[in-house]
Order: sequence, then C-alpha cells, then structure tokens
Amino acid sequence: MARPGLFARIEEGWVRLPDNLRGVLWVTMGTLAFAINDVVVKFLGKTFHPFELALFRYGFGFLILLPVFLQMGATGLRTGVLRWHLFRLVLACIGQIGVYVSVINLLLADATAIAFSRPLFTTLVAVVVLHELVLWRRWAATAVGFVGVVIMLRPDGGGLDPVALFAVGAALIFAVANVLIRVLSRTEPPNRILFYYHAGGILVFLGPALWVWRTPTGAEWLLLAALGALTTVGMIGFVRGFAVGEASIVGPMEYTRLLYAGLFGFFVFAELPSHWTFIGAAIIVASTLYIARVEALRGARVGPAGG
Repeated sequence: MARPGLFARIEEGWVRLPDNLRGVLWVTMGTLAFAINDVVVKFLGKTFHPFELALFRYGFGFLILLPVFLQMGATGLRTGVLRWHLFRLVLACIGQIGVYVSVINLLLADATAIAFSRPLFTTLVAVVVLHELVLWRRWAATAVGFVGVVIMLRPDGGGLDPVALFAVGAALIFAVANVLIRVLSRTEPPNRILFYYHAGGILVFLGPALWVWRTPTGAEWLLLAALGALTTVGMIGFVRGFAVGEASIVGPMEYTRLLYAGLFGFFVFAELPSHWTFIGAAIIVASTLYIARVEALRGARVGPAGG
C-alpha cells in the first residue's frame, strides 16, 4: 500500500518543480541516454557490423513505439508526401552508418564533438533549402565553428583522418535530414514522421544486415535491444525537455553529452583525448551556443509566428 503513495509524492514533487528545471532534467536525461548508447555502439562495434547495429537500433525502436503507431491506425499513418519521407530516410540511414563508424573508430570525445557541428551545417542547408534569412552574426559564428571542425580533423597534425571525415559527412547529412523534418512538419505530425523513419530503417538495413549477419549471444541481445531503448529514451528526453522549458535555457544542457563522452571514454575504454579535442570542441560548442542565443533573441524580437 505504500508504493502508490510514494509514487504519488514523487509525481507531486516533480510537477511542483519550475518548468525550466524540469526541462533541464529531461534534456540531461536524454543526453545521458544518447551518451550511454554511444558506449554500447562502441562496445558492440568490435564484433558487429554497423549494418547489423543499425537494423537492431531501428527494429527495437520500432517495437517500443509500436503501441503509439497502432493507436494512430491506418488513417493516422497515411501520408501524401511519401517521397519526402523516403528522401529523409535515405539520408538519415547514410548518416546513421557514418555516426556508427565514427563512434566505433574514433575517441568518444572526438566523435561527439564533431557531431556537434551539425547546427553549423544546418545554417547552410536552411539557406539553400528553406531560403531562410540568416543574420551576419550567425554567419560569423558558423565560420568560427568550422574553424573548430578543422582543428578536430587534425588532432595530431598528421593530415586528415578519414574516419573523422566520416563523422563530418554524417553531421552534414543529418543536418539535411533535420531540415527536411521542418519541411515534413508542415503537414505531418511527429509520430507519423517517426513511423516512416523507423519502419523504413528496418527495410533499408534488413538486406545489408543479413549479408554480414552474426547471430548475437544472450547478453548481446540485451545490448542490441538497448540501442533502440536508449535512443527512444533520448528522443523522449529532448521532446519533453523542450516542451516544458525555454529553449535558450534547456538547449545548452545538450552539451553535457561532451562531458559524458569524455568520462565514459576514459573510464570504460581508457581513452585520453588530445589537447586539440578540447580546443576544437570548445570552439564548436561556443559557436553553436552563440547561434542558438542569436536565434532566441531574434525570435523574441519578432514574436511567435502565426495566430
């Protein structure tokens, strides 16, 4: 009889927290889930091909979200913009492999820091695809951010690391895919986008995964299932966090993932990032935070769009 009372008190205390604090906690949980997911990917990547990892990531993610999809029914899942879903799906699947290759082969801190260059590419893509008006301050911050990317690509001064280029390519591809979400969101609800993303990901990776198939053991099944679970928890954390908190306050908490990556890399894989990692990551984070700040101030001046 004590358990319902305990949960009720926890829920009551949670609701009483300020919205921004709850948003920060949600996003922090999401970044932790994504960071742990990277650890699992890096560990499994020693024995499983990225194609197989991707299949399980989409497969178990689909199973977790299946109750939501069933509740939507055929009518809720029907779309009139299938070509845009397919275009985004292809890009996201290519980007997913790039992310896995970089996480498996680079230091966790390096792979994570380069991934944070995605907002820099989003600026360029948004101008080309959406014809967005970008202020000069954002252009300047984007240029500075790319200096950080170049530093990350030359951590040892020995030339470009081809795997690091994979990471940069994945960031660019995901930037395009994320901009396409804005296009899709004009007519598509979020859960419908998630359905075509997960169902399509299964179809895309089923054949390649079977070609390189390695049957998992008992413990490996749990870790592979965790790929879908952790990614889903991460997405929920971000969606809930940005829903209840101000973006300018909860957004910077995403960069705690860099801290997690450094700690997990050191304690789990005995990785020690070079000074170039810290310099490049600091520049990338500072520039993307500035871009977010400029856009927040711009939004405050312009006011909300629509009625």
